Amino acid sequence: MEEKEKIAVHFSLGESLIIMVVMFGILGTMIIGMKMAPQVPILFVFTLLIFYGHFRGVSWDQIFDGITAGIQPGIIPILIFMMIGLLVSSWLASGTIATIMVIGFQILSVKFFLPTVFVICGLVGITVGSSFTTVSTMGIAFMGIGHILGFSDAVTAGAIVSGALLGNNLSPLSDTSNLTTGLTKVNLYQHLIAMAATIVPSGLIALVLYVIMGNTTRTANLDQIRSISNQLTQSFAVSGWSLLPIAILLLLAWWRVPAIPSLLLGSLTALLLVIVRDPSYGVTKISQLLMVGNVARTPSATVDKLMTGGGINNMLGSISLIIVALALGGLLIKFGVVHTLIDSIKPYVNRPGKLILFTELSGIGVNLMVGEQYLSIILPGTTFQSSYDRLGLDRKYLSRTLATGGADINALVPWGVSGIFFSGTLNVDALQYIPMAFYTYINPIMTILLGFTVVSWKYKRQQASPVDKTLRATDD
Repeated sequence: MEEKEKIAVHFSLGESLIIMVVMFGILGTMIIGMKMAPQVPILFVFTLLIFYGHFRGVSWDQIFDGITAGIQPGIIPILIFMMIGLLVSSWLASGTIATIMVIGFQILSVKFFLPTVFVICGLVGITVGSSFTTVSTMGIAFMGIGHILGFSDAVTAGAIVSGALLGNNLSPLSDTSNLTTGLTKVNLYQHLIAMAATIVPSGLIALVLYVIMGNTTRTANLDQIRSISNQLTQSFAVSGWSLLPIAILLLLAWWRVPAIPSLLLGSLTALLLVIVRDPSYGVTKISQLLMVGNVARTPSATVDKLMTGGGINNMLGSISLIIVALALGGLLIKFGVVHTLIDSIKPYVNRPGKLILFTELSGIGVNLMVGEQYLSIILPGTTFQSSYDRLGLDRKYLSRTLATGGADINALVPWGVSGIFFSGTLNVDALQYIPMAFYTYINPIMTILLGFTVVSWKYKRQQASPVDKTLRATDD
């Protein structure tokens, strides 16, 4: 009830549907059809919605409250984006990324490159509990290796994102896992076991697809690989010491230190390595490194491209997109559009399969409308929690569905927080990597399939149980 009291105006279901059709029509035409950067189309829709809402009787104060409330959940992700800009620039300058790449060239085969990327990013994701950290560290290095091995940036980015999200879903340190279990009051490890039921088959299917993709995309020039590896060794501090920032980051993850201080300490460790190796790095030079990123100047144009990046400035485009996307989402919530659409589904959730399907679709819908993974977990979670209880379904099925419809799908939305981050960090257009991020849409589909099969079968057995009938009769 508290949430509904904050709604400025209640649009009808028909009006809400028209708003969504027009909004997605404009965004699809401008972003996909006209290939425009998402910021301007979203800002255009945002402008139309503001004036339409005011025309419908919403005060300017209520509109501004909606904008503020929409942006508020993005403040921490925005800070994390900035911290990752610092991390990437410092790891490039310290030789950390170069060291990972040189090791990768030595141990990775072309044939198994994609499945190896998927598995390693999954393991790192489980360890650190953050898909953002995995993508911005191992992901950057793998993008460079994949480029040299002859793989398209899109397919390499897809394998990185898939592995990072698989690890995020299975990690007890993950913020989304802890959010879903806190919201649904499910034991964290029961939630992870339930997640494994969809993650394992989804991960295996994705792994097979990456093996197939790897076998059909082999164009590596071994002479070029040796040349790039030698150039990295000559131009950057490639050594075991350069892996120290990674060790620090992993250690902090095991100690469950939050993302922002972990990223800051990981950056500080790399900066100390830079200063020790090159005392000419004073305050001004370090400030420039952190602000504009690392600028590589080597005899190789390829190495320069691979080792240039990071910095706060390079994250500002992503940050601006997050702000306008969340502001638009805040208006849709304030105007009651999101709640109207989700509430309209509730009468149809009278069976386990349908309930899980509509919970998943609601998470997908909120992701598309709002672009924020936390809200795509919270809104359907609070809406459908009573429906799971009414059917007698274990809430672990709710927490699992919220995780797949929230975190996984958010990576597939070009204006979603995760989609923006992965695209910006890996420097790959979201619409290019999305088809290659197999795990991110196989896992939600697997969740729905299990809902109509295994979960429904268990529910029917429970309904047929004499003990269960006795308990229900006693309750009545």
